[in-house]
Amino acid sequence: MTAVAAAEVVGLGVAIGAFGTLIGAGGGFLLVPLLLLLYHFSHPTAVGTSLALVFLNAASGTVAYLRQRRVDLSLGGKFAAATIPGAVAGAFVSRSLSTSTFSLAFGVILLGIAVVLAWGRTMAPSRRADLRRVVDVGGQAHAYAVDAWKGVAVSFVVGLMSSVLGIGGGIVHVPFLIVVLSLPVHVATATSHFVLSISSFVGAATFYALGDVDVPTTLLMGAGILVGAQLGARASLRAGATTIRLVLAVSLALVGLRMILHAVHLA
Repeated sequence: MTAVAAAEVVGLGVAIGAFGTLIGAGGGFLLVPLLLLLYHFSHPTAVGTSLALVFLNAASGTVAYLRQRRVDLSLGGKFAAATIPGAVAGAFVSRSLSTSTFSLAFGVILLGIAVVLAWGRTMAPSRRADLRRVVDVGGQAHAYAVDAWKGVAVSFVVGLMSSVLGIGGGIVHVPFLIVVLSLPVHVATATSHFVLSISSFVGAATFYALGDVDVPTTLLMGAGILVGAQLGARASLRAGATTIRLVLAVSLALVGLRMILHAVHLA
């Protein structure tokens, strides 16, 4: 790899790390299409490498969010534990799919999530929901009621999908935390990153053991992602909740459509 090509990979890492952290989705939904379509990785290697990079992004972003005191650690710990079995199983499921089936599933799921986010509504918590309160470093209080058991149940599925698709689960978890559990957007993105750092590590480790992680790409792009994640976390402090939600929905729709076109081309 030439110096120019290496610099390009690092630069892409910075951009993906910043954007992925800003919207709380970890960047995996951008990494998989990039590695699959631009760098022509096989889909298992694209998924495994993406998860390794998502882990670096999520870990770096989580450090920043913990400093900002926007992570609900109690909820995050429960959700992270529930993702682990699915993250391991998903690696084996992903390797059994054809590339066209993988691309089609990837695109359809992203479009579905985009529609849910664009819908703009949130579900009311039940009467048995726990009252929670997070006060960030700036003194802003985020109060909300949440049915934790719903998050635990869905987190297993999130872990499974994260390893099947290589997206780390953030694009599923953030909309779920916002729309179904009614978490404030800034708490949802921060807590999702915490969960993501654990589930993506487990998934990446499984793919690495199976020989499906490209180490040079991980090291180069990962260096950029670590820097970009810090930039994205800072930018999120100035971004409005509605803006984050809209940007995430549009991004998911565009990438989803591109992956569906890729599946049609392969069919």
